Amino acid sequence: MLNPPPAPPVRPDPTRVPTERELREDLACAYRLFAHFGMTDLVYTHLSVRVPGEGHRFLVNPYGLMFEEITASSLVLVDAEGQPAQETSWPVNPAGFVIHSALHLGSERAQCVMHTHTLAGMTVAATQCGLLPLNQMNMELTDRVAIHEYEGIAADDNLDERERLVRDMGDKPCLILRNHGLLTTGRTVAEAFYWMYYLEMSCRIQVAAQSTGAPLALPPAEMVARVRQQAKDSPTKGWLPWQALKRKMDREQPDYRA
Repeated sequence: MLNPPPAPPVRPDPTRVPTERELREDLACAYRLFAHFGMTDLVYTHLSVRVPGEGHRFLVNPYGLMFEEITASSLVLVDAEGQPAQETSWPVNPAGFVIHSALHLGSERAQCVMHTHTLAGMTVAATQCGLLPLNQMNMELTDRVAIHEYEGIAADDNLDERERLVRDMGDKPCLILRNHGLLTTGRTVAEAFYWMYYLEMSCRIQVAAQSTGAPLALPPAEMVARVRQQAKDSPTKGWLPWQALKRKMDREQPDYRA
């Protein structure tokens, strides 16, 4: 007799508030996936997530580790100023947490914040046109991408820029930091990763299309609006592919959970 097909994996409840340990594993998995998909900048840029409970506490990468080295236990718990809120032998970079803390504290949906300096993302961030509706992926992001003008390297004493970051982001999940890079937020790690993955893919599509030198085929505005409406938002955005991505990392890099 043929063996029966394996039972489908048990899917956790996406509406349940995760524990700190679960958040550590999710965020470590996201760091590994950023490395896997080529969205890193040496030891720079950050992914962070809010930890449940009283006060403002967040998990962030230890400063100096490559993204493919990060594990659940190596993530550092910090306060709203980026200072360690736990005993740790790992250094942290409070200045690198400036943008993250502004959005974590200023937006309820920013439970998780992800920031990149990718070639495609920085290329689009250097253009006046911003993100164009060139493809179905790009069209899903219509009216979901904010822009923040460049104000130099983020500094923890520039409170005015923090306020402008929150204002410019508004209720959108994605942000282009002009002359700088990309940023996404989410109510979960899964949601923030979903938006970053497709924001990055949209930038790669745009750079590739523009590099051909051929006239760009921009769809009519009513079609762009239709696609944007079809791609609905929800608190569980990205949950299904996130489970598949975690299974991928469990097969290929299971030490992220350590």
